[in-house]
Amino acid sequence: MRENKQFYIIDKEVLPEVFLKVMEVKNLLETQKGMTVQEATEKVGISRSSFYKYKDSIMPFYEKGGGQTITILIRLKDEAGRLSELLNYIASLGGNILTINQMIPMNGVALINICMETQDVQMGIGTFMEKLQIIDGVQSIKLLARE
Repeated sequence: MRENKQFYIIDKEVLPEVFLKVMEVKNLLETQKGMTVQEATEKVGISRSSFYKYKDSIMPFYEKGGGQTITILIRLKDEAGRLSELLNYIASLGGNILTINQMIPMNGVALINICMETQDVQMGIGTFMEKLQIIDGVQSIKLLARE
């Protein structure tokens, strides 16, 4: 019987220490090619069994990858030129917009769903979204998906 998995995005500040140490081990193994799992777990201070138990359950969210695609939902003031300013700013940061869906504005606010490639964005997705948040008229941004 196949298990139906669910995934969550969690701030690393609230993760148990073992998960952060598993990530440290994975980073050591990736950057120090000759290092064994035993050496890496000893250096970080966790058991090999803890590493093997969790290694497939945790991975970095903001890892760089060719053609990474994200989908965001933006609440934007319904004012002339706001969407154009937002799209130009996304392009200036290296975002390549694939699709835009704008709902009919209600109560002076438009909901905009944008799917974009981020391979040329030279910062983490969190920083990228923080930069979009400062644009005048942007009320909120929510990350909906990442591939």
